[in-house]
Amino acid sequence: MEVIHERCAGLDVHKQTVVACTRISHGSRVQREVRRFGTSTRELLTLLDWLREAGCTHVAMEATGVYWKPVWHVLEADFQLVLANAAHIHNVPGRKSEVNDATWIADLLAHGLIRASFVPPAPIQELRDLTRTRKQLTREIVQHKQRLQKVLEDANVKLASVISDVVGANGRRMLKAMIAGEADPQKLAALASRALAASQQTLGEALQGRVTAHHRFLLRQHLQMIEHLEQVVAEFEAQIEAALQPFQAAIEHLLTIPGVSKTAAHVILAEIGAEMSCFPTAGHLLSWAGLCPTLNESAGKVMSRRLRKGAPWLKTLLVQCAWAAAHSKNNYLHAQFLRLRARRGPKKAVVAVAASILTIAYHLLRDRAPYRDLGPRYFTRLDRDRTAQRLARRIRELGYEVQVSRAA
Repeated sequence: MEVIHERCAGLDVHKQTVVACTRISHGSRVQREVRRFGTSTRELLTLLDWLREAGCTHVAMEATGVYWKPVWHVLEADFQLVLANAAHIHNVPGRKSEVNDATWIADLLAHGLIRASFVPPAPIQELRDLTRTRKQLTREIVQHKQRLQKVLEDANVKLASVISDVVGANGRRMLKAMIAGEADPQKLAALASRALAASQQTLGEALQGRVTAHHRFLLRQHLQMIEHLEQVVAEFEAQIEAALQPFQAAIEHLLTIPGVSKTAAHVILAEIGAEMSCFPTAGHLLSWAGLCPTLNESAGKVMSRRLRKGAPWLKTLLVQCAWAAAHSKNNYLHAQFLRLRARRGPKKAVVAVAASILTIAYHLLRDRAPYRDLGPRYFTRLDRDRTAQRLARRIRELGYEVQVSRAA
C-alpha cells in the first residue's frame, strides 16, 4: 500500500497519559518508536520536543472526550494535525492495548486512511463553547420553572391555568408576595396588571390554595435560581455579542434566511464556522451535520435510509428553524414544506427544509452574499403542466367537469 506520509505519529490520548508512536519510513523499511507521556503541560511540551526531533510532519489522535483538546493546542502550531473519529478507526478485535492503538493510528495516518474530523479555528471554538453553555443554562431555567410549577400544583395554586407565564412580570409579583407570607387570594390577584386577560375574580379563585411554609421555602429557592440563571445567561449573551464582532457580516447574511432568528444565526456560525473551505461542497456539510440519509444497501436491497448521527447541537436547531420557516408565508421554504408534506408527511418534510436551510447557509457564507428567495410559486413555475393536471384531477374528484387548455 502506498505511503502518503513518511514521517508521522499516532497518539492514544487518555485522561492521565498519552501513548505516542512515531512511524518513519526509509524506503521499504519502517522504523517505529513508542513512548508514554503524562498530560501535564510540562509532559506535553516534552512530547512536542520528541516529535520535533523525530522529524514528524503529521500527527493523528482520537477524539477522546475533551482530553484531546490540550494536546491539540500544544501541537497545532508545529504539525499538521488530524483528529479521528474513534468509531472510524477500530483496530482488529482481541488486539487492543494503548501501544497497539497508537501504532495502528500511526499506520493508518501513514497510508492516508484516516478521515479528519472538523476542528474549527480557535475563535469559533470559543464561540461554540459560549453558545452551547448558554443553551444548557437555558435548559436549566426551564427545568426550574417546571419544578416551581410542580410546587404550585402541590399547594393547589392553579396560577398556570389562568396566565401564560407563571414567572413573567405578573406571576413574579404574585409569587414574591406569596413567598413573603401573603395568603389572601384577592390581595395577590390585585398585584396583576389590568392588561392581563384573566379577571380579578378568576385570579382569586386560581390563587386560593393551601400554601405552607414548606411550599414557600421551595418557591423561594426555585425563583432565586431562575433569576440567578437569567442573569448568567444575560452575561453570556454579552460575551457572545463581543465574540461575534469580527463576524457581523456573516450574521447579517444568515438573518436573511426565513426561520433563522438572531440566536439561531449565532449557533449556526458557532457550529460550522465562517469559512467553508473545509467543506468542498454543501453535500459534505449536510453529511457532517447528519441531515442526509444513510447509505445502507446489500444485495441490491435498501436496508435503511435513516438519518445519520451528526452534529446534535446544530441538527436540533435547524429543525426548529425549519418549523419556523414552514409556518411563515410567501417564501420558497414554506412552498417546499407544503410540497413534501403531501407526499412524505410533516416530519420528513421538515427535515428536508432543515437541510435546505443549511445548504443556503453554506452558500451565503461561501459567497459572502445575502439570501435571495426563489419565491412561493417556484415549484409551480418549475412544473406548470404537472400542477395543472393535478389540480384538474382534484376538481374532477370533487364531481365537476373541467377542461384544461393553455392560454394564448
